[in-house]
Formats: sequence, C-alpha cells, structure tokens
Amino acid sequence: MKNGRLFTRRNLLLAGAAAAGGLLWGRWSNTNVELPPTYGHILRMGDNLTYAAHRLLLPGQSMVREYRRCDISSFPVIFLDDRFLKPDHPMNNNQFRAWQANGFADWPGLRVEGLVARPRTYSLAELKRFRSRTQITRHTCEEGWSAIGEWTGVPLWRVLEEDVGLLPEARYVTFYCTDDYDDSIDMLDALHPQTLLAYGMNGRDLSVPHGAPVRLRVETQMGYKSMKYVDRIEVTSELDDGGENGNIQNGWSWYAGI
Repeated sequence: MKNGRLFTRRNLLLAGAAAAGGLLWGRWSNTNVELPPTYGHILRMGDNLTYAAHRLLLPGQSMVREYRRCDISSFPVIFLDDRFLKPDHPMNNNQFRAWQANGFADWPGLRVEGLVARPRTYSLAELKRFRSRTQITRHTCEEGWSAIGEWTGVPLWRVLEEDVGLLPEARYVTFYCTDDYDDSIDMLDALHPQTLLAYGMNGRDLSVPHGAPVRLRVETQMGYKSMKYVDRIEVTSELDDGGENGNIQNGWSWYAGI
C-alpha cells in the first residue's frame, strides 16, 4: 500500500504538471514565439513550464526593484580561488594578468557578431563612450545567498539595436567568456532596459573577482546568468546550449527567471 500511495501521488503530480503545461501550451501555440529547444526530458518539464508561464503571464519588460545606496551590501566572490583553476585555465595565465595590470587598456575587446548588420569589436574605452546606466539591484544566487550592489555599464540593447543592428531573424544572444563559460538568453531579456554590459561596481571600475573587464547583468534571472569576463557575443536564430561549457549539461536550468 505504501508503494501504491507513492505511485498515486507521483501520478497526480505529473498529471497536474501536464495539465498546467497543456493550458499554457494552448495559449503559447497561438503566439509567434517558440519554446527554446532544450527540453526533451521529463526532469526539464519544470523549466519549460516556468519559461512559458513567465513569457505569457508577466509583463515582458517589467523592471526589477532598484534599491538605494544605503542598501548596498557586502558581495561574496565565489569560484575564483586559484586552487579551482587548472594550470592552463584562461584565467590563470600571464596574458590576462598583463591586461589587468594595464587596466585592460590593451584588452583585445568584446566581439559582437552573428545576425547583426555591422559586426565589430569594442575596446573597454569604446564601451564606456556609450550612454551608460547605473542601477542598484539584488543578485540572487542559486546557492541560497543574495547581495545588493550598484552596477554601471552600457545597456545591451544600445549595442545590439543602436550600433551593430539586429537582423530580423535574431532570436537569441549567446555570451562566451574568458573563463570558458558559455550561456545565452532570449531576445526579450537581451533587450530588457536593465540588462547591462557592466564595467563598474559600487562607483568604481569593476574588479577582476567580480568579472572585469566586462560582465553581463541579467537582473530578471538568477545570479548565474550574469556571467563574468564576457569577451564575445553572438546573435543567433537558434539556441546554442553551450555544449560541455553550458549550464544545462551541468544540471542548471537554461531559463532561471525570478
């Protein structure tokens, strides 16, 4: 009987999830937007449901809460200790340290390419010449902690829409980082007013532990989507899951909206 009850509860949970998914899918199928092709597995059902619910039921460009300067808190740094880095890791080499020592003045820059009209590479100085945005927001980590910090940078939409120019078939933006992480977001989050290419934190230049010279800030999603050390951006029509460097293969959700 115990096993029977567990089986029944499991079936009820699955049936409930399927029913909710069916209702959302009914609405979703009437839109021109496709679900990201990353869910072929029952354990991904929750991811699919969350993404569809957020995109269908919430205002697309609603702003996350912004705080006052007096609310800024200490901000932990994780996964940077050299004992976690392989000897040949890109973040543990003389070239990166030389860029850092020179204030990233000779950093090769941030390359923006793919489905754009005018692909180009931006130096740190060129990114700072865009009209900037400063915002004080909460970083919510998937490991259970949160912190409030002030971020300054260029809104990603300014680079994509005003400068390089998005082509009509553009749907996703993939970010490649010096520390070998890859991840992507959809165009709705890419063009969100609070999505930044940040180069400043708490009134100072961004430090290396926090992602210098440039990190992504995706304030509408969990902290791990705000990747550090971004050095290349590619605009695509199809989702790139990052392969071995992507979050999905490592057990994280592709969409982590909050």
